Amino acid sequence: MEKELWSDRKRVLFFGLPLSFTTYRLTSNRLFINSGLLTQTQDEVRLYRITDVSLSRTLIQRIFGLSTIHCNSSDKTLGNFDIVNVKDGESVKELLSQSVEEERMARRVYTRENMVDTVDDGDQDQDQD
Repeated sequence: MEKELWSDRKRVLFFGLPLSFTTYRLTSNRLFINSGLLTQTQDEVRLYRITDVSLSRTLIQRIFGLSTIHCNSSDKTLGNFDIVNVKDGESVKELLSQSVEEERMARRVYTRENMVDTVDDGDQDQDQD
């Protein structure tokens, strides 16, 4: 069974109130994004598919204590996505980043950036005949 680690609702930019029909829920294996009032949509991304997480704040967001978390993902249907106008964004970003790393390690998923050969050509002797 998946354990819920965090959940929140997208907040209105002014006053930071949760008056939106978009909700976010992070479990130990997946991130869910539910949106819509009349037509509801649920998107889900498995954490091991998230490749990078970054945080940004506009001036208005800083005034109301909100953040946007941008996620790069290898998920084919969702692709790259944003978690918009959430409270305590730094903590959420860190929790998401930690959860992604734990899930990637548990599933033994590695990115190509970790497989780059780091041999420096400047240290090798070159023979010229």
